[in-house]
Amino acid sequence: MRHTRALVAALAALPFALVVASCTPAPLTITPTDDQTVGDAGQRTGRRVNLPLPDCSARPSDCNEIRLLNQLDGFDLDPRISIGFSGNIDVAKVTDASVYVQPAGGGTKIGLNRLVWDDASNTLYGQPKTILVESTTYKVVVSGVNGQSGESTFTTMNATLPLRQMRAQLANGAAYADPDAAIPSGERGLLLGSAGGQPTTFPAATVLRPRRFNDVQVGSGDTLMEEPVFNSAQSLPADAGTYAFGSFLAPSWLDADRKIPQVATGGAGPGVRGKERVGFVAVLPLATASRPKPTGGWPVAIFGPGVTRSKYDVFLASDELLKQGIATIAIDPVGHAYGPDSEAGVDVFPSGTLRFDGFGRAVDVEGDGAYGARDGLGTKGQPAAYASIALRDGLRQTALDNMALALAIGRGADLDGSAGVDLRTTGITYFAQSLGGIYGTMLMGTDPGITTGVLNVPGGPILDIARLAPGFRPEVATELGRRQPSLLNGGDDGFTESQPLYPHRPQRFPAPGALEIQAVGARTNWLNRPGSPEAYAPLLRLRPASGVPTKKVLYQFAFGDATVPNPTSATIMRAGALQDVTTYYRNDRTVTATTDPHGFLLDPRITGRQMGQMQVAAFLKDESGNITDPDGAATVFEVPITDPDTLEACNFNGAAGLERCRSPK
Repeated sequence: MRHTRALVAALAALPFALVVASCTPAPLTITPTDDQTVGDAGQRTGRRVNLPLPDCSARPSDCNEIRLLNQLDGFDLDPRISIGFSGNIDVAKVTDASVYVQPAGGGTKIGLNRLVWDDASNTLYGQPKTILVESTTYKVVVSGVNGQSGESTFTTMNATLPLRQMRAQLANGAAYADPDAAIPSGERGLLLGSAGGQPTTFPAATVLRPRRFNDVQVGSGDTLMEEPVFNSAQSLPADAGTYAFGSFLAPSWLDADRKIPQVATGGAGPGVRGKERVGFVAVLPLATASRPKPTGGWPVAIFGPGVTRSKYDVFLASDELLKQGIATIAIDPVGHAYGPDSEAGVDVFPSGTLRFDGFGRAVDVEGDGAYGARDGLGTKGQPAAYASIALRDGLRQTALDNMALALAIGRGADLDGSAGVDLRTTGITYFAQSLGGIYGTMLMGTDPGITTGVLNVPGGPILDIARLAPGFRPEVATELGRRQPSLLNGGDDGFTESQPLYPHRPQRFPAPGALEIQAVGARTNWLNRPGSPEAYAPLLRLRPASGVPTKKVLYQFAFGDATVPNPTSATIMRAGALQDVTTYYRNDRTVTATTDPHGFLLDPRITGRQMGQMQVAAFLKDESGNITDPDGAATVFEVPITDPDTLEACNFNGAAGLERCRSPK
């Protein structure tokens, strides 16, 4: 599917020096190195990447990627380090004391893991055990490995700065005032829609069911595909008082290629490119004698839907929050909810079915005349020039849209027609599932106004999710095959990357062609780091950005997740030192153990749904950071995770037989 290609178009990218694994390097040739940069006073780091281009007629995909990398102000936060020796080495001699990364001015020594040895070129590849700090100069030190020593110095990129700069443009009004957006002050709040001349707000007691009609063909308009909001096991939340449907105007930084153009990091950040009317769905609690509506409006939580999901998931996510007197509001991620002619609807007693604008956000990036469930979240796939940007900027824009939503709520909103403020304008919280936890981690690490949040089953980087997950891996193969030249080398779904996971033994015998795939993967992750959650995880508590408070967060991961595999969740947990705020849902200890637990927060067919939502609701209501154990002395929910190392394995059914999930021999 086109929208999945964008997720995997990621597979396109790293310095060309790392791609050519067949050339024997000189003794102790170490990359990355600042020798591969040039001075640039416009960058925060004072330098810009300057990698050599290969023969672009023979390797156009490499050239496309390297041109994009050469716009960055430094190297990756999780770089693929390459050390070329003059001869064969004993990989067992590679320890944290003999090969490590260290801040150039001194500090903690960081060993390498995910080691790969290439016997043909006498080259060792590895990555730091800890994600590196942005805009910092490091040295790679090799000390006495088979009698060889040396070091290289490199500077890391400003990965999270551009998103923080764009958030500042929202806060100071520059994004709204920009001529390409031109959103007046009076048009920055929430606006209800219209159905038959009436506002689209409905007492919950009168609504029989919500409906959605998807625009799946460009220009179809009158041939919409209906998609159920609920499956047969679900129903409307019992404690709802009002359902409201509407929209708001949000500045957009995306261009026609679905990318945010790179600018020098020393300025005010990327410029606004336009605006978009973004739809929302809100569910307000039912006011009762024991749960009256507060004077300043209901506390409100923003919900972030997962990939190919939509704002209509607010009906599935709000049950327990409503019981706690918390309203829930959601928008679609960029590229989601099908085309612009999509409609929402409600069956209302006694009026019948009312239909109105659904504000679908898909864009026909592929030019194939149809809209998919997430078309336009990413750039066009291989062999297009920007394929390797993939989801990076769609995720950043979605985070910004949710920040703009919070600012719109802060202006006050009447969502039930009572002429009062229905949502509290301060203390807005956030919770999300899957992709919503990915861009939600980016939001939580950046937005100073949203201080409490729950992130359910996210992972990163995106490419690692795609290559490890059985459902996404074929799309990775498609992108590898469309590269020029193709990198398909046979194996699981057509390729074998021979890439060890974090705790695995070194890979001494990579498959033919695997080193090129590894290099492309490392290059992709570098290019996409500004839109990847592990880059933002340290900002939550370890080292918050200037002006941003320490966040109160809860992460929920599920044992055996086959959609966002456990090792990618472990990456976020390690990057942010989040073990103490991680709850581990042990689906393997339930009657639904054979089911992929990825959707446990929303799907009533999975054992953990109600308890998972109860934990979310208690955390958001309390706002103190206290985390409850929803099953008490039972062992289905580990609060906090008992053994973080269990998250480092794939764990899903059938994983033990997969090359990508096994430790090398």
